[in-house]
Amino acid sequence: MDLSTALWLAHDTQLIVCCLLAIVAIIVLISVCKLTPFLSILIGTFIAGIGAGLSPEIVAKAFSKGAGSILGEAGIIIALGAMLGALMAESGAADQIASTLLRHARGRALPWVMALVAMVIGLPLFFEVGLVLMVPIIFVIARQSGQPLLKVAIPALAGMTALHALMPPHPGPLIAVSALHADLGLTMLLGLCLAIPAVILAGPLYGIWLSKRMHVAEPTELGELFSAKIPTRRKPTFGVSLLIILLPVLLMLGSTLAKVAMAPDSGLATTLKFLGEPLIALGLAVLAAVICLGWSIGMARDQVGGVLRKSLAPIAVLLLTIGAGGGLKETLLQAGISDTISKVATGAHVSYVMLAWLIAVALRQATGSATVATTTTAGILAPLIIGLEGVQGSLVALAIGAGSVFFCHVNDAGFWMVREYFGLQLKQTLMVWSVLQTIVSLVGLLGALLLWNLLV
Repeated sequence: MDLSTALWLAHDTQLIVCCLLAIVAIIVLISVCKLTPFLSILIGTFIAGIGAGLSPEIVAKAFSKGAGSILGEAGIIIALGAMLGALMAESGAADQIASTLLRHARGRALPWVMALVAMVIGLPLFFEVGLVLMVPIIFVIARQSGQPLLKVAIPALAGMTALHALMPPHPGPLIAVSALHADLGLTMLLGLCLAIPAVILAGPLYGIWLSKRMHVAEPTELGELFSAKIPTRRKPTFGVSLLIILLPVLLMLGSTLAKVAMAPDSGLATTLKFLGEPLIALGLAVLAAVICLGWSIGMARDQVGGVLRKSLAPIAVLLLTIGAGGGLKETLLQAGISDTISKVATGAHVSYVMLAWLIAVALRQATGSATVATTTTAGILAPLIIGLEGVQGSLVALAIGAGSVFFCHVNDAGFWMVREYFGLQLKQTLMVWSVLQTIVSLVGLLGALLLWNLLV
């Protein structure tokens, strides 16, 4: 059935109401009843699923499937990132990077440097991967500089998420470019034009403003994990420290280049794509860290092993929480929320850019997945924009990317990662993460509309 002409059904209304009730229930259970996020999201999932007409058995299976899927993708990456971060902290590598950055960026310049560093590190990476690489640097720099944690963290978060939304070759924008048959090079250029002001507003400027109004203390367990050091014979050099943190970035960048600029069946392209898989890239980075940041500077083998083992305990709650978020997302998808939202959005009579953004926003709010929002929106719009010029297709693709990060909330894995990593309360996470992403989304939309009027 063509979604653009699909009839609105009573089930669609029921589904939207149940989705809203589930979100409200999760917020109340966490903030008022003080239940753990995992249990709160689990209860909210059953409220949404059963209310939408799914049987309890189907809800349970959907929750397990969604939790397993997100943990299969992100869980191992987060675990490897925690190992890498712990080794960087214990060896003094994080201190070396932080000290070097602080020598060139003190006071007012620090948030801007953090945004730039995050953009460089996050260019070829999924947001989740970039975050686990940046967290130890954020903690150490905040501690050494004496700056508020949010003043350092928010610019880094903005730098990574803006590129994730607006810059191919990130998967979201790349999916939209492919589905809409837009020009990749042109989309990258226009995406950079949108990403820079988005990072500036959502990063340093918002971080400076919010850090004056919201004080966040360093979380004890993760703070100790990423800041404490075991005495060793010598520290790794800055060059070695930087190479280790950039190794997965370089490997994933190589994979991207292989996909975009090389013959797909060539031996070099196959090798680069293998090495650039997030699991492989981070696994190699951890092995390199064991050798270069552990054994080679005098740490005993049992000492290195102890660092790796203790790095996993603080992330247990984080893994459970993001798994629950994946379970909620999968349940809503099986209930048919994507079709319902598509019916709403495609009935609107607005410009292509605005329509693309609105559909992506609605799908992201309902499903908690930027990938689902991007893929579905691009699929809906593809038949409608046949014949558009190159600039127009690129701007529609970027509008989809911008919409896919609007006000990410309790059904978003990134929401819970930020909350747990930085020890935030629910309200604080909304102010830090949800508002930050909304700024990026709105700047992306306004930029796309402006460029449409100027270039089309």
